[in-house]
Amino acid sequence: MFLASGTYRQRFKANVAQAGIPWAQARPAVAAAGRMAAELPWLWITQKGRPFGERLRWEGGELIAAALAEKRGLVVMTPHLGCFEICAQAIAERFTSAEAPITVLYRPARQAALRDVMAGSRERPGLATAPASLAGVRQMIRGLRKGEVIGLLPDQVPPDGLGVWAPFFGRPAYTMTLAARLVQQTGAALLLIWGERLPGGEGFVVHVLPAPQIAKDASAEDAAAIVNAAMESLIRRAPGQYLWGYHRYKQPRGLDIGAAPPTPEG
Repeated sequence: MFLASGTYRQRFKANVAQAGIPWAQARPAVAAAGRMAAELPWLWITQKGRPFGERLRWEGGELIAAALAEKRGLVVMTPHLGCFEICAQAIAERFTSAEAPITVLYRPARQAALRDVMAGSRERPGLATAPASLAGVRQMIRGLRKGEVIGLLPDQVPPDGLGVWAPFFGRPAYTMTLAARLVQQTGAALLLIWGERLPGGEGFVVHVLPAPQIAKDASAEDAAAIVNAAMESLIRRAPGQYLWGYHRYKQPRGLDIGAAPPTPEG
């Protein structure tokens, strides 16, 4: 993809430059995107119903256990960093159950056949999915109020009306407000998580870290800026595993032209 698509390559390099990441640190992400695509069949199909065993290690898992013990719900956030698909599966294996699953937000594919494959591959005991719709939001709120876990990728560009413009590596990016709203409305705990892909196919390390506080009365713009800063902090830990080719700064289709991103001056 990097070699064949000039648009992808240009966006990849532009996003790296915008973040101020040295090219030598970000260059491994070219191959990491290929590894991500190659590992999906294993995660979705081959590994389904099987324990990860020695392929998976935890760092900070006690933070999840402590948050769940408070029984006020838990929101975990990860960017498109490393093996983000493994995070929810790892939580389902260690911390949740079919009766009290982790629910992850997803955007259904446009093709019906692919939509069914994605939904069926991700769902398993202890893991449920919620569509990026009003019904999905209600499903997640109900889960949090029962003390369950919600998983989000807040660096994903939301549809028109479900985000605000907030800085991401110094440039306005249309950012979802859902993560902060869930915490503000339910009083749920908030943690950061990412799945490090080890070299040589040795497995994965799921890292869990404290998240910044989001005040209940924080504005949508301020809360989105806090979330973006938290995502930046994770990405800087492993820029060689971030999905730099993702179109993070796009303007969502149908977004009112009057709601274009603010200029640096205003």
